[in-house]
Amino acid sequence: MNVLARHRVAAGITAIVLVLLGGGGFVAWTVAQRDSAQATATPPERGGLLFVDLESYQGQVEQVALDEPGKRTPTALKCQRVYVAAGTTVCLRLAGIGPSYEAAVLDAQNQVVRTVALPGTPSRARVSQSGKVISWTTFVTGDSYSVPGGFSTRTGVLDLNTGTLVESLETFSSTVGGQVMTAADINYWGVTVAKDDRTFYATMATAGRTWLMKGDLVTRTMADVRQTAECPSLSPDGTKVAYKKRTSRTGPWRLAVTDLGTGSETVIEGTTGVDDQAAWLDDGTLVYAATNGDEKRSSIYKVPADGTSAPQVLITSAASPVPVH
Repeated sequence: MNVLARHRVAAGITAIVLVLLGGGGFVAWTVAQRDSAQATATPPERGGLLFVDLESYQGQVEQVALDEPGKRTPTALKCQRVYVAAGTTVCLRLAGIGPSYEAAVLDAQNQVVRTVALPGTPSRARVSQSGKVISWTTFVTGDSYSVPGGFSTRTGVLDLNTGTLVESLETFSSTVGGQVMTAADINYWGVTVAKDDRTFYATMATAGRTWLMKGDLVTRTMADVRQTAECPSLSPDGTKVAYKKRTSRTGPWRLAVTDLGTGSETVIEGTTGVDDQAAWLDDGTLVYAATNGDEKRSSIYKVPADGTSAPQVLITSAASPVPVH
């Protein structure tokens, strides 16, 4: 090897080391900034709407007042996904080099009371109305049934009442039409928990089909409610569940709402572009993130749950909306 070749090899190795150090340094700096900010964080204000800003791609959590949605106020939180209820906040966030992620649970004083390592990229986050049951979904890779380059999901639940941690809903027993489901490709995502901190709804998918499932966190069982429904969100009074659904096999998702008493379903017109778990402002109003047309970033919309009027844009370049009650 001549001198020039040796120098090229050395320069290449140096460049690789610098890139690795730079990437690791960025992640470490981001985590340090997060922890520093967290130390002075104040709790979100009641009555507003919390969301993740998409302008900077830094996971900045901001807040607006519902009567003044154009005035965005940054919080000290940086999360890929965020949800808050009854003073408890869950923040799915960067945890270190890899990158790796964690679910951080914060109390009413915005102090971290628990962290749980996540197996993949954050996708969904929820807190029950009582503030005692936390759930999350992540995208993971490497499952044997996944196509090359594809991913599956992993959904966990943390019960602060008992300290019970369920790392994956795949350990639960599920039935469809009374038949126990045992397929290897079963995935779950998008949990929403009822007032009793025991009953929950989630999405189950296998063989290219999805179901809205009703589950029990104590008996660790789930049963189908209806087919073709994803990312459920239970209304505050527990009488309705909103979800996204395809109205044709390959068509876009739209929001739909099912009355759990009658089983009737309302597909809400004008909600094309939704690809997320909606949230309830109250028993009659939904907020959700959607990307329409050629938009690169989603916006947050508000729409009546009975579909009697068209959606309205509340916040642009934003995702993961959650009302602070």
